Amino acid sequence: MTTMTRRAGLRALGFCLTSGLALMAGAASAQETVSIGYAVARTGANATGAGITTIPNYELWVHQVNEAGGLTLPDGSRRMIEVTEYDNRSSNEDLVRAIERLASEDQVDLILPPWGTGANLAVAPLFARFGYPQLAVTAVTDRAPEFAARWDRSFWMLGGGHDYANGLVEVLTAARDAGTINNKVAVVSVADGFGIDLINGARPAFEAAGFELAYDETYPLGTSDFAAILSEAQASGADSFIAFSYPPGSFGMTGTARSMGYNPPVFYIGVGGAFPIYPGIAQGSEEGVMSIGGVNADSPAIQAYFAAHTAFVGAPPDSWASAITYASLEMLQQAVERVGLDHAALAQELSTGTFQTIIGEVQLQDNQLRDLWWVGQWQGGAFRAVNPGDRDGAVAPIIPRPNW
Repeated sequence: MTTMTRRAGLRALGFCLTSGLALMAGAASAQETVSIGYAVARTGANATGAGITTIPNYELWVHQVNEAGGLTLPDGSRRMIEVTEYDNRSSNEDLVRAIERLASEDQVDLILPPWGTGANLAVAPLFARFGYPQLAVTAVTDRAPEFAARWDRSFWMLGGGHDYANGLVEVLTAARDAGTINNKVAVVSVADGFGIDLINGARPAFEAAGFELAYDETYPLGTSDFAAILSEAQASGADSFIAFSYPPGSFGMTGTARSMGYNPPVFYIGVGGAFPIYPGIAQGSEEGVMSIGGVNADSPAIQAYFAAHTAFVGAPPDSWASAITYASLEMLQQAVERVGLDHAALAQELSTGTFQTIIGEVQLQDNQLRDLWWVGQWQGGAFRAVNPGDRDGAVAPIIPRPNW
């Protein structure tokens, strides 16, 4: 069977239907395909994150599945994937309308999630209302247990803010106790679901570990000038600068810190720090910068995935949520092969099944992925996991980091 594509122009409701991912060759009936839809940020503030972590993995996975002959169903038959994609323009309002359209008008077989914590929270009730499984693979929220119980077809794959905060505090506590940093921390956080969750987890964790929050500032989503924030953080006397930020903030603060010569022994940023474009953002001085997440860079499965991603996309994936995003698609593919496309059966299989993925064997706990990396660091040209420090593949952190 050949690969297929659906293309369409601008749609109503203020968002665009972009070209399908599978190349159309010849006519095929709906029964010969599996229709998959998603609404992601091609434009707007979330476009960088979606364009590095989400969209390339969706496109790579669809390409690989169709190149292999399509999704396998329980009866052994195979169906090619046909994709309908909307640009949500980084607007939750557009996102909600797009998901409603995918479910009620396009009536796709499966819907893949958007990028970002806020976006996944915005559409979780819709996935539940229409009965679709939601693999919320880029949502960091401490309320994941509550949401999994409320929406039993939702799956939360990236942990909670307290997980990442506690992992970071463990790293900093060891460095402080070794005498390499002081007990003062300067923290900034984006005023969005992600940043709110992280700072709410970090404040009590730092206090319990005996750290002083010498600076604690929240900034609005969309902020582009970070000079005042970093000047105040520098003046605080803290050896550790922590930013719970989305990519625009992570990149903006990096550039500002470099230009003003701000060189704290610990420089930690949020989403974007593990992106393959970050060394360019840091102009080659990324060594020692810490960020959220990580990968086991020495894993053969991870290395094969990086190679396949680079060959198909033209760039490597990020070293945090990209691998988890791809693993979630492997889980979905295996679940479809076992139980088919029925949403209730798929949700049950995802909840209880065991899956072989590029991040290892995965079995969710109460609809949550818990075996995750919390802190990573750029070392020797690669972003490597440093916490939990007792997991296979973890490396010791470099503190203090080299100056810019």
